[in-house]
Amino acid sequence: MEKPAIEKTVGLEYPITKKGNVVDEYFGTKVPDPYRWLEDDRSAGTEAWVKAQNKVTFNYLDQIPYRNDIKKRLTDVWNYEKISAPRKRGDFTYFYKNDGLQNQYVIYRQKDDAEPEVFLDPNTFSEDGTTSLGAVSFTEDGSLLAYSISEGGSDWRKVIIMNAVTKQILEDTIVDVKFSGMSWYKNEGFYYSSYDKPEGSELSAKTDQHKLYYHKLGTKQSEDKVIFGIKQKRRYVGGSVTDDNRFLIITAAVSTSGNELYIKDLSKPNSKLVTIVNHSDNDNYVIENEGDKLFIVTNMDAPNKRVITVDFKNPTPEHWTDFIAETKNVLSPSTGSGYFFASYMVDAISKVFQYDYNGKMVREVALPGIGSVGGFGGKKEDEILYYSFSNYTTPSSIYAFDAKTGTSSLFRKPNIDFNPDLFESKQIFYTSKDGTKIPMIITHKKGIVLNGKNPTILYGYGGFNISLTPAFSLTNAIWMENGGVYAVANLRGGGEYGKAWHDAGTQLKKQNVFDDFIAAAEYLKQNKYTSTNYLAIRGGSNGGLLVGAVMTQRPDLMKVALPAVGVLDMLRYHTFTAGAGWAYDYGTSEQSKEMFEYLKGYSPVHNVKKGVCYPATLVTTGDHDDRVVPAHSFKFAAQLQAKQSCKNPVLIRIETNAGHGAGTPVSKTIQQYADIFSFTLWNMGVKEIVKD
Repeated sequence: MEKPAIEKTVGLEYPITKKGNVVDEYFGTKVPDPYRWLEDDRSAGTEAWVKAQNKVTFNYLDQIPYRNDIKKRLTDVWNYEKISAPRKRGDFTYFYKNDGLQNQYVIYRQKDDAEPEVFLDPNTFSEDGTTSLGAVSFTEDGSLLAYSISEGGSDWRKVIIMNAVTKQILEDTIVDVKFSGMSWYKNEGFYYSSYDKPEGSELSAKTDQHKLYYHKLGTKQSEDKVIFGIKQKRRYVGGSVTDDNRFLIITAAVSTSGNELYIKDLSKPNSKLVTIVNHSDNDNYVIENEGDKLFIVTNMDAPNKRVITVDFKNPTPEHWTDFIAETKNVLSPSTGSGYFFASYMVDAISKVFQYDYNGKMVREVALPGIGSVGGFGGKKEDEILYYSFSNYTTPSSIYAFDAKTGTSSLFRKPNIDFNPDLFESKQIFYTSKDGTKIPMIITHKKGIVLNGKNPTILYGYGGFNISLTPAFSLTNAIWMENGGVYAVANLRGGGEYGKAWHDAGTQLKKQNVFDDFIAAAEYLKQNKYTSTNYLAIRGGSNGGLLVGAVMTQRPDLMKVALPAVGVLDMLRYHTFTAGAGWAYDYGTSEQSKEMFEYLKGYSPVHNVKKGVCYPATLVTTGDHDDRVVPAHSFKFAAQLQAKQSCKNPVLIRIETNAGHGAGTPVSKTIQQYADIFSFTLWNMGVKEIVKD
């Protein structure tokens, strides 16, 4: 086969990114920031730069001979009916459904045994499918609905109120809502949260003071009362009403870790706000109540979490009593059918135990296999609960669970063009730099030869107490069909082993996360799954930081780097949108000289060096990402392009009308994965792929 023109990557001409002369000073150290101008997402200069970069990127991708084959296979496999578990609200049963390739899931409803009807179709919200449905909240009797929408992937939302029975829109849209659910109080109104709209760009300007509002039906948004957040400056505030409409529960936090907890008795018109926890050293939330008896999930004095009970009249921690005590595994509880369900992660694998309201264990729930479950939540009167089961080789299926008998039955299995019997998945434990044992799950086709030549994607996250548990992915299935290995490492900074595991990857210990990831790559190479020329590293958001840090610390480790929507400028991340709330994990460049120097020591934007051969890199971001603003990716790509010393391409793919990921239309997702996989395989030297 004749080698296509794309191989002449030495001739790749990048757009020239002009350099400014901005210099910041931190604790007496001057730090140049030549690409500061790219932070202005509203400037004509930034817009022109984005267009020029995308032109180079797509010209390159267009020349990969099997890119369209991958896209076609992804499209074919994606095209199957997907249906969620049902939920009864009022006289109707509601469920989400996607016929196969619809950009957004449609909500259907049915009454008794009647034919299902379309209730809400987000595909009609915009022509290109980039307006998506966010939170959905019904009143207790199912007669009213509040739902939020996102335009272009932004975290800013609009809230629409409708009569759920007639589907009639009831009043003006509520605007400028962010990081919020909607929690109804009876049929009178609902609580929601937002920030004041910032001055400057709504997609990048800092949002620092979150407030809880109450919207009374039939009134204007301008009349909505602020319930919490004027005197008390907090970055994240949430309010929810208990199922019996008795209490308003308020959580308030300055960071993504730890929160204060407050409660208000709504049965008494002028009741005061009562403090349950007055500090944010721990995570706490009310999961249930029986009259005055509160059930609270907490990791106070219990790094792996426990459930406690306490009387509303004396709710502070000295009065707490264990209901479900802490164990050596991390707890995630839920309630439904008049029971509590304690879901545990055991080395990232799910186990579930059922308890009654007296704290007595009823049974361990028999699960369909080894993997991840989600669900077991519902109302007290629900006779049947639903849960999903999945792992890296098993597409997610829904099971119906009878809480009285403890029996599960298959409710819905997807009809997907994928044969799990052809693949295998195993968990191993490897040793990190400081001797810590880290779990990793490796999945691939059965019978692959361990000769060091298997294209491999190593995926990681390692932050914010988030756990990576086994889950099936259509896109990974296509990767593995083509002989690829997919490995997921459960790095420190995540939540797999509780608060101690999380804390071991934060602030001045963040390097542990990068060391864990590097050690995972070394394990895969030592055990001949792959080798440097066939290894790609991938991660998104905090995982994008992981990829950026590891590729700048160890550019020799991998052939391809895929940082997605990454936090890449660690000296300035806290100055954009809600970034200041991430300081628990990262620390900030302003808090101390030691923290500044530590951040500068690994910040990807600040550690690209001239004369180094960096791996083939495809940076991905969205122009409407107001969680991790695209300026992070812009500045990192500009640094890499200016300093790359070898033929490996450095490209940035900027999705337009897209945000941090949630609500991205199916069509855009398929194209993005086709681009990522073809770029990766091509730069590993793979000339042909498996075809149907």
